[in-house]
Amino acid sequence: MSDFYRFLFQIIILIFSVMIHEVAHGAVALAYGDDTAKRDNRLNLNPINHIDPFGSIILPLILAIPALFGIQPIIIGWAKPVPVDMQKVKAKDIRKASAVISFAGPLSNLIIAFIFVGALTFTLSSPLSAPINQTFIGIAVINIILAVFNLIPIPPLDGSKILAYLLPHSFRGFETTLERFSLPLLLALILFGDGLLRFLLGSILKLFFWIFQLPLG
Repeated sequence: MSDFYRFLFQIIILIFSVMIHEVAHGAVALAYGDDTAKRDNRLNLNPINHIDPFGSIILPLILAIPALFGIQPIIIGWAKPVPVDMQKVKAKDIRKASAVISFAGPLSNLIIAFIFVGALTFTLSSPLSAPINQTFIGIAVINIILAVFNLIPIPPLDGSKILAYLLPHSFRGFETTLERFSLPLLLALILFGDGLLRFLLGSILKLFFWIFQLPLG
C-alpha cells in the first residue's frame, strides 16, 4: 500500500471511529434518559452530522506532516462532540452517570479493536490474506490509539470526567482549575508531546498485541 493510500485509509478509519465514539456517548446518555443527542440527529453514522473541521480534517493533516520526512505519524482526531444535557439524566449519582457516559466513547473504540483482532484469528493463517490482515491491524491500532488518547485526563477529553468521578471530594476543585488551562495543555500535548505520546501509545499497543500474539504492523 503506497503512503498516500495508507494515509487516506487511516483518515477514513479515523473519521468513522470517532463517529462511533460520539454515537456511543449519545446512546448511553439516551439510556440514562437524555434524548438531546437523538433530537439533534447525532445517533447515526452520517459524516455530515459528526465531522469537526479542525478535529476530523485539519488536525490529522497537520499530524501527517512528519510522513513527508519518512517519520511514521501518530494520527489523532475527534468528531463534533454530541450534546449531553446532564439535567435530563435520570441517575442517583450524576457524577457517576457522567463518568459512564464519558467512558462509553473509549469503550466503543476498544470494542472495535477487539472485534478486528478477533477477526485476525481467522485470517492470519492464510498467506493470501496479508492485505486483509494489515487492514484489520490498522483498524485495531487506530481505535486503540483513540481510546488511550481520550482517556488522558485533560478536559475536554473523556478521561477528565472519569478522573473527576474518581477523585475524593477534597480534590474536586482541581477539575475546575484544570479546565481553565485545558486547551493550551491539550494542544501542547498533541503538538509538542510527540515523544511522550509515542512512548505511551507504543507501550500500550505492544502490550495489546503481545497479549494476543499478533504482529504489530
